[in-house]
Amino acid sequence: MVKAKTAPDWWLIVAVVSLLAIGIVMVYSAGSVLAFHDYGDSYYFVKRQLLFAALGIAAMFVTMNVDYHIWKRYAKVGLVICFALLIIVLIPGLGVVRGGARSWLGIGSFGIQPSEFMKLAMVVYLSYRLSESQHTIANFLKGLMPALLIMGTAFGLIMLQPDLGTGTVMVGASLLVIYISGARIKHLMSLALVGVAGFVALILAAPYRLLRITAFLDPWKDPLGSGYQIIQSLYAIGPGGLTGLGFGASRQKYSYMPEPQTDFIFAILAEELGFIGCTAVIILFMIVVWRGMRAALAAPDMFGSLLAVGIVGIVAVQVLINVGVVIGLMPVTGITLPLISYGGSSLTLMLTALGILLNISRYAR
Repeated sequence: MVKAKTAPDWWLIVAVVSLLAIGIVMVYSAGSVLAFHDYGDSYYFVKRQLLFAALGIAAMFVTMNVDYHIWKRYAKVGLVICFALLIIVLIPGLGVVRGGARSWLGIGSFGIQPSEFMKLAMVVYLSYRLSESQHTIANFLKGLMPALLIMGTAFGLIMLQPDLGTGTVMVGASLLVIYISGARIKHLMSLALVGVAGFVALILAAPYRLLRITAFLDPWKDPLGSGYQIIQSLYAIGPGGLTGLGFGASRQKYSYMPEPQTDFIFAILAEELGFIGCTAVIILFMIVVWRGMRAALAAPDMFGSLLAVGIVGIVAVQVLINVGVVIGLMPVTGITLPLISYGGSSLTLMLTALGILLNISRYAR
């Protein structure tokens, strides 16, 4: 066993803590109006976010100091538990419906999203499985197909909720792990063609789906329906200009932007802090990706490399989708901005995963 360094990657720690601090401040600003309207307390969301951040920081501290090799031991068990939770959440009376999706388990306002846990569990399991049987990944039937079946089953359960955003992040990060482990490009491309064919079949079966998917190309065709969120997002980003309207000065958070503290918090950030503020946040995410990939390249074993790549993939894919939706480059799908958006399960799990990444950085060659 390679001896760990005495300190983790400080670049990564600074970037993560900076993003978390920005997120807490923006959750207060973006959610204060809605919080007062719905709960009579402008600090409702930020107080809960501080609680989740404290839990997440504690979890990150633990995982940062626990040898990442231990997760091999719990990879299968963790995956089975997450599959069980994904099934339980679909049962009426047990799963809680929020925002049109049966994605939550919990009581009252406190709950967890099993799909968030599945993202990390899937990456850990695939990293373990593919590092143990790397010689078989080039074989379609023995190596690639079993991994894809497990991933596809999880995606199917998540889509039954439905939660396209979280499912897409899980698939994106998983495919990145599979590709880095040595899967053949021709196998992955063939599967991509099959996926496109299935996508076309779904559209032909119900043409309205195409209208929903392409609404982002011209949201003004349905300004009060499918185009509403992206129009309000652009109304927030435009006035922000270079330096923004100033902290707390957003106009769109006054009941124009639905759930401004979650999926569209980046739009409020752009409105209040402008292009400079958005650029600073993007640079911090780029530092996380850079240092994470550096840890992956310098890890002493294949499991560490694949696990680091998977965690970086979760962050990168989620940021790309969230920002792409907010600026109108992608169809609207519900997904949070890592470390910035309000949300207990997503924030706690993200910090836990980043703690594992920090631990891998301590073993860098």
